[in-house]
Amino acid sequence: MAGTRKIFLPVFLCLSNLSAQIPSAAPDGKATPPKEATPQDPFNRLSPQSSVILFLEACRAGNFERATRYLNLRKMPRDQRLSDGSRLAQQLGRILDRDAAFDVADISRDPQGDLTDGLPADRERIGSYRVGDKTLELQLERTTFRSGLSVWVFSSDSVDLVPQIAQLTGDSWIEKYLPTPLVAWNWGGTPAWRWIALGLVVLAVVALSRWIARLGIMLLRPIARTFVPKLESSLLRTVTGPVQLLLAGMLLRAGVEWLEPPALLRLYLARFCTLLIIMGTAWFFANAVDVVLEEIRLRLEARRSTLSRSALPLVSRVVKVTIFVFAVTAVIGSWGYNTSTILAGLGIGGIAIALAAQKTIENLFGGVAVVSDRPVAVGDFCKFGDRVGTVEDIGLRSTRVRTLDRTLVSIPNAEFSSMVLENFSQRDKVWFHPTMNLRRDTTPAQVRNILEAIRRILTEDPKVETGGLPVRFIGAGSYSLDIEIFAYICTKDYDEFLKIQQDLLLRIMDAISVAGTALALPTQASIFYSDNQSMPAEELASNRR
Repeated sequence: MAGTRKIFLPVFLCLSNLSAQIPSAAPDGKATPPKEATPQDPFNRLSPQSSVILFLEACRAGNFERATRYLNLRKMPRDQRLSDGSRLAQQLGRILDRDAAFDVADISRDPQGDLTDGLPADRERIGSYRVGDKTLELQLERTTFRSGLSVWVFSSDSVDLVPQIAQLTGDSWIEKYLPTPLVAWNWGGTPAWRWIALGLVVLAVVALSRWIARLGIMLLRPIARTFVPKLESSLLRTVTGPVQLLLAGMLLRAGVEWLEPPALLRLYLARFCTLLIIMGTAWFFANAVDVVLEEIRLRLEARRSTLSRSALPLVSRVVKVTIFVFAVTAVIGSWGYNTSTILAGLGIGGIAIALAAQKTIENLFGGVAVVSDRPVAVGDFCKFGDRVGTVEDIGLRSTRVRTLDRTLVSIPNAEFSSMVLENFSQRDKVWFHPTMNLRRDTTPAQVRNILEAIRRILTEDPKVETGGLPVRFIGAGSYSLDIEIFAYICTKDYDEFLKIQQDLLLRIMDAISVAGTALALPTQASIFYSDNQSMPAEELASNRR
């Protein structure tokens, strides 16, 4: 089969390429020409936000020639376009960097633009600036090339306003009092003094968020002690870490607004603040899940329910994974990515992922089956296959069992759920079922005395549950007379059972000894014939095996 695939695969690919090149026939029999590929913009100017972000990135990299690709310079003469285009791009980048009210995240990510801003469909507002009695606006416009490609660029009338607006956006007032190296030296398009200020702001945010969180915990402690004294410590642990992270995100966002960093750095810092806030919220809900499930676990254990040791850990993991997925989706959406497209892509690839992760999904449902059906629970001593051990954990993928050799065996849930499981921890009493092998020379009277003595021993013990005939003579074996005992020891503790069984067996052995007989040993009879006698001479020799 492998050789056949190697032969037919190239042929199939060639035929596929030929069929792709042959025009398809229309219903009227005429050939339909192949569709032309949609032109792609190498500068990714397909949406207002992407155009502005990539324009700012080009300015930050000092590549102003590339930045001019995001300006509509068609009205300029070619010579002026080459000489003034880079200067205008640099001025426009400086305007957007120094405009504290400008936020890249507010720009539409839709290729059609924001249709609710009151502007024409091919226009998008970027910023407004007051000059005397007039308001100057920077706008994007959607232009279409001859190839049919539609892109968003800064409109030609906005480009004409750049020199006038640049006069309004001067240097920061604090730069007048700073040493020249801190203002002149920059990294990534940001002056050194702003990086230093940003580091100081981060340190202040960390210290202030920790102090405010501690103050809040001090105020919350008496309330928790009054209303939920049992959950005081766990409730405070639930709140402390997430509150610090939430405060850090909000305070850093306020510090960024005060610091007024360049537009692109402001966008990245705003995304980082959003990440802190969403992760702090997700952390809080994850801790809240732990508190709620811990309270449920305590109530179930008070009712002696084994569900708390098996189902609750699995529920906790599933809920936390769900919280994490929602948090990641919220972060991606807040960063400007189209989550519906991502989810649609995941849906399309879901079949492939399901096929690739078939065993993983099978194990997940196997774990759910084990937890819901509860053949065993965490802490149960059971027999699985030909091995025995104590269940220590039922996870999303596998179940872990501690064997008598003290080794930890991990069994995939799909396999574990299909095994025949014998749960020793769920038995209400233990079967006492020995067989006593008496010597062959034991007389019927001695057998009757032993039966009566064993029956009396069993019925007199309060821990032994006997039926109508707990002890009976079941016949003669190859070397013994066999007595079967059938009773139950009323205990769930196997160690207690072993102790009671030991006492019963010793008392039964005493009863057999008092009756004048003993337990049999395997024997073998040998018959010898004499060469000089017609009659056989029999000699019985007992050989112990």
